[in-house]
Amino acid sequence: MTATVEGARDAVRRHSWAEAVGAFTAVDRDAALAPDDLELLGTATWWAGQPVEATDALERAFAGYSDAGRAEDAARAAITLAYLAFRRLEESIGLGWVARAERLLEGLPDSPLHAWPLAFGALGALVANHIEEGLALADRAIEVARERGNADALFMAMSFRGMGRLGTGNWQAGLRDIDEAAAAATSGQLDIRYASDIFCTTIAACRSLGDLTRAGQWTNEGERWMLRNQVGGYPGICRIHRAELKMLRGQWPEAEQEARQACDELQRFGLLDSIGWAQYQIGEVRLRMGDLDAAAEAFDRAYEYGHDAQPGLALLQLARGEVADAVRSIGRALDATSIAGSLADRARRGQLLPAQVDIALAAGDLEAAGRAVDELESIAGDFDRPLFRASALTARGELLLDEDRPADASPVLGQSWRLWQSTNLPYESARARVRYAQALMAEGDVVAARRDLGAARAIFERLGAVRDVRAVEALLGGDEPTRGPAAPLRATRTFMFTDIVTSTDLVGVLGDEAWGELLRWHDRELRSAIGRHGGVEVSHTGDGFFAAFERPSDAAEAAVDIQRRLVQHRREHGFAPQVRVGLHTAEATRDGTNYRGRGVHLAARVGAAADREEILISSTVVEGLGAGPFALSEPRTLSLKGIHEPVEVRSIDWR
Repeated sequence: MTATVEGARDAVRRHSWAEAVGAFTAVDRDAALAPDDLELLGTATWWAGQPVEATDALERAFAGYSDAGRAEDAARAAITLAYLAFRRLEESIGLGWVARAERLLEGLPDSPLHAWPLAFGALGALVANHIEEGLALADRAIEVARERGNADALFMAMSFRGMGRLGTGNWQAGLRDIDEAAAAATSGQLDIRYASDIFCTTIAACRSLGDLTRAGQWTNEGERWMLRNQVGGYPGICRIHRAELKMLRGQWPEAEQEARQACDELQRFGLLDSIGWAQYQIGEVRLRMGDLDAAAEAFDRAYEYGHDAQPGLALLQLARGEVADAVRSIGRALDATSIAGSLADRARRGQLLPAQVDIALAAGDLEAAGRAVDELESIAGDFDRPLFRASALTARGELLLDEDRPADASPVLGQSWRLWQSTNLPYESARARVRYAQALMAEGDVVAARRDLGAARAIFERLGAVRDVRAVEALLGGDEPTRGPAAPLRATRTFMFTDIVTSTDLVGVLGDEAWGELLRWHDRELRSAIGRHGGVEVSHTGDGFFAAFERPSDAAEAAVDIQRRLVQHRREHGFAPQVRVGLHTAEATRDGTNYRGRGVHLAARVGAAADREEILISSTVVEGLGAGPFALSEPRTLSLKGIHEPVEVRSIDWR
């Protein structure tokens, strides 16, 4: 038994979480684990994606420490349980465990753990917008942690203090705190749970200040660190940061893929406080693409998980022509912040005000738009970041244009679209450029205006912004001398269709609850395989996926990865559903992230013709693979429903 326990402890040291869980669980079946090993089991089960089991193990560890009179160890377990409860949004349970830890620490005046209640108190005060109280508690937590050698609490409290300093307007000092805490997390001197939280706080702070360059740098650093430490769950939070940055950079399909995978990972780890944020990013992507129904669904899901879904929801209402609803919606969002409030409030208002300008102008309320523009310019001066400056310039130019002052508007809008472009935000740049072109047209410079409209249309076409393409076409009037009306967006992709074989029978055998759990696991694994090989999820049909790949080889590798994951799970756990996969390379019409046309229809039929555990590919995929790494079956000819001519297919030998 000792060797097995030692092996489990070694697996924890190596961050081999699944191995550690298996070894500890096997020992625990024979004889109950000691509290120290139960605490390690709690750590391993958390990172292995089993948050309920982690809580169970830690509660047993707490009880064991308490029974043995080990007050300090029991307090440490209580603090971890408080932390996990807060992440589940179960505040009362978290506060209960904090109180339990404080009671245990009363007789231990020199314990390093005394810093934790102070740090939690600082966070609670800051969240409640009691900034001065939060800063005082953070200072005290840092002092106690430094005196008593608690690096985890020290740098967590420093990260909290940085956020608090941002709230007072002292953003330079706040960023210094945040950067130092993040550097400590990178160094490896902190527990990986708290290091992960520090990365998230750092990236969120950079984004809130409009510092996309800094946010991108820490996102990349955090991802590298987490991969090195085999950290699960928290990559879901980091995926949201990556999704937002990709969305802003114009990589919309990739951004949506990241956000959807983040939802799966966050749900799995019970990090419910971040799922709303991930759903909001999906809504933002879909709104930009012009898929208003999907955007509405995602915003509803975001709101369900506690995100206010703004300003996306108000802009969705505007896009639907529901101007009065949009006015009320953005007004409520702004009412939740304060004009003279903290820097965090100012930053949040800086994200909401551009939408208020657009909505007020659509409502014909130039006075409200003017007030919003004035405030946005003030915020841009406070932060001195390109993101806020470009927003303020665009808003001012739009107001001038609607005030029928095109000669004043054009230089401002010309500056704004170029600043967006230099910041590598193509969608915002193209939208500002359309307004610039409208100002030029109002001035009478039709030739220059049409040239800028054509340039903006090219960007919208590349991004897949369908509604914006149509809006530019309406402005051009279809008689542009240098170009005709835009042709449908066409793209050559390798399309993948997957499907669980006999899923109806499985539901009957397993029951609804077990089937739902199995389906969530299936979706998570397939999304992971598709994303890992560069695929983009087009749609999810309930028990199957429609995905698109740039290259046939990527699609084939993803299909093989899917089948091998299923086999491995079947081997290790006794069961996994049988999935069929079909691939076909063709040109299709692109509509946002969706594709339509005969090629898509044929790909779906190839997928439906595959047998269980088969990867069936058309001759166009075979041609694209060339002398690839996979052996193929002999060709066979199929007659597919809805396809007039026979189709030649082969199977990939993936075993």
